[in-house]
Amino acid sequence: MTAVPTTECPPRWLDDEQQQIWRTYLRGVHHLNEYLDRALRPFDLSLAEYEILVSLSEADEHRLRMSDLADAVHQSRSRLTHTVGRMEKSGLIERVACPSDRRGVWAQLTPAGYDLLVTAAPCHVESVRTALVDAATPEDFQALGRVFAEVLAVPDVSNGRSGQI
Repeated sequence: MTAVPTTECPPRWLDDEQQQIWRTYLRGVHHLNEYLDRALRPFDLSLAEYEILVSLSEADEHRLRMSDLADAVHQSRSRLTHTVGRMEKSGLIERVACPSDRRGVWAQLTPAGYDLLVTAAPCHVESVRTALVDAATPEDFQALGRVFAEVLAVPDVSNGRSGQI
């Protein structure tokens, strides 16, 4: 396992090429997220809301415990609570008490939420293709997948789980 940098370890600085690639990555992620978010605006959805709809649509009975949904969409529980609240007001999701656990709450995809997802999905997929898949060669796209599989395998020493950096 690779040591985690501390104040006692000298930094392994990036060389110029690595620094340029790192900064290009940061700008690229921001650009891609903004592009995908803008493509969903005509559906009155944000990218974060779209991810919630997708996660719920793929779950058994179109519902997940709020804590599991937060993990699935990589949002803090606090942020997810606010986002689900807005989506609930729009009729896309409803919160349902978990009968086996009084403290547990499920987020449940409504028929209106599912219909909106079905309507928005073709536009979203096309924007993903335009801004990412088609922007790279097939070889580069496959390399991107390999790189991020490795990134997700790096353990987070604070919780011992992979993919949670």
